Amino acid sequence: MAISANEVKHVASLAKLEFSDAELQKFTGQMDQIINMVQQLSEVDTTDVPVTTTVTDAFNVMREDIAVKGTDRELLMENVPERKDGFIKVPAIIDESEEG
Repeated sequence: MAISANEVKHVASLAKLEFSDAELQKFTGQMDQIINMVQQLSEVDTTDVPVTTTVTDAFNVMREDIAVKGTDRELLMENVPERKDGFIKVPAIIDESEEG
C-alpha cells in the first residue's frame, strides 16, 4: 500500500503543519517506507515466539516495600522553637486582614 502526497498533505493539515512541495515529497517517501516496514512485520510468523515484556534479565531492582516505624513526634519536636496542637508554629507570611 503506497501513501500518496495528498494523504500526507491531509494528515499534515489535520496536525496544523505546512510543508513546501520539496518537504511534502520527502515526507511522502519516508511515510511510504515506514508503512512498507510495518507491512513486512505483519507478515512475520510469531506463533511460537514468547511475549517480550523486558529486554534485560533484571527482575526487580527496587527494594522490598517494608513499613518501618517512624521517628517519635516528641523527639522531632524537641528543637522546635514554637509549637501549637502538635504542629510547628511559623510566622504568618500572608496576612489576610491586609487589603492589597
